[in-house]
Amino acid sequence: MANVLTEIDDKLAQWIAQQHVFFVATAPLGADGHINVSPKGMAGTFLVLGPHQVAYLDYYGSGAETIAHLRENGRIVLMFCAFDGPPRIVRLHGRGRAALAGASDSSPDEEFSALRERFSKEREVGQRSIIIVDVERIADSCGYSVPLLDFRSDRDILDRGQQRRDPSYFDSYGETKNATSIDGLPALR
Repeated sequence: MANVLTEIDDKLAQWIAQQHVFFVATAPLGADGHINVSPKGMAGTFLVLGPHQVAYLDYYGSGAETIAHLRENGRIVLMFCAFDGPPRIVRLHGRGRAALAGASDSSPDEEFSALRERFSKEREVGQRSIIIVDVERIADSCGYSVPLLDFRSDRDILDRGQQRRDPSYFDSYGETKNATSIDGLPALR
């Protein structure tokens, strides 16, 4: 049974900051739509903004399901698991939105610009958005069945791959591969 917490306090924020990976889940409203779960990581891409708000940097990738689902209904959950130390799982349920980085020929959203400087991740090439979550429910559970794993390092494949791209590549990628979700919901379009 999960313990429901009233807020993300300093102790929980520190624990979240120590996790190397977290998972993001969203779903469309339609019963025939696809549920999406995405692993996220890379040091410097997650922030606790306050007792009921978090955000993460979102880079161009294979799909834009999270953005499409948030545009449609806003529902989101982030899950953190302790892969070392005492077992623990924390889920942050809430309503999310995407503050877009903007195309090479347009300015980023004001909210994106205001938040971007707070992240320690320096690479700006390939940024798509900042996902902001207004957290409505914080649940802490045991994690007894989560395996113990040793962290070696962040992978730099996405960084290296995106740094060598011309900015126009991302405009084209957004228009063709991130315009809609796999269910046809508008994402970056």
